[in-house]
Amino acid sequence: MYLEQLLFEPDHSLIHQSLSARKSEVTVNADGFGLGWYDERDEPGLYHEILPAWSDCNLKSLAKHIKSPLFFAHVRASTGTSTNRNNCHPFGYENWLFMHNGQVGGYENLRWWLDRQLPEELYPHRRGATDSEALFLMMVANGLAEQPERAIRTTLRAVYNEMQARGIDEPLRFTSVLSDGQRLWAIRYASDHHAPSLYIKTFADYLVVGSEPLELSGEGWDLIEQDTITCIEAMNYQVIPLLLS
Repeated sequence: MYLEQLLFEPDHSLIHQSLSARKSEVTVNADGFGLGWYDERDEPGLYHEILPAWSDCNLKSLAKHIKSPLFFAHVRASTGTSTNRNNCHPFGYENWLFMHNGQVGGYENLRWWLDRQLPEELYPHRRGATDSEALFLMMVANGLAEQPERAIRTTLRAVYNEMQARGIDEPLRFTSVLSDGQRLWAIRYASDHHAPSLYIKTFADYLVVGSEPLELSGEGWDLIEQDTITCIEAMNYQVIPLLLS
């Protein structure tokens, strides 16, 4: 489908949410935005901008002309890092896309440690300064391509254990979506059991995962349970527990 069909046309589209989110702690998401999409090439396309999504004159034209069977879109509210293109989601690596809502509690105290979990060959791909990008590259280092669910668990467990070792009381919150271009993994986890929301809905010929329903009515949207990984392929999905202990 063309991206505009979901980005602009629903009455609570992502563009509407960037101005007036209903489920987020932050109502306005104005610290940049990004798109990622798959087409005939193995590597997904990426577009990032620091303007708010509602004010970028290029976005409407791009969304009208880009057609994709699988795409990501993200509007950003910064948790502390600067507003620049390298900090905007989604992040890409080879055939993978990743975007994240949440936080690594005490990130400034963990930033040095997180960066040093990346092997030397991956470190050049650390272009921004966010906790989200660091988590993504840690998952890549932990075998994301071979065993995605294990890489997710291994990464979150390592980060949470390090937070505890350093006496950090702020939570680890990880609501995110990953894709290799064929499958999706939607994760909702929080150490304090207050993960940012994530919803799923199956339509006649497509499926949507989003932080909020795309319709103001919310009809037919299911809230994904906390501490789970939802594995999605085509129009089918299964939910598996995400246990770190």
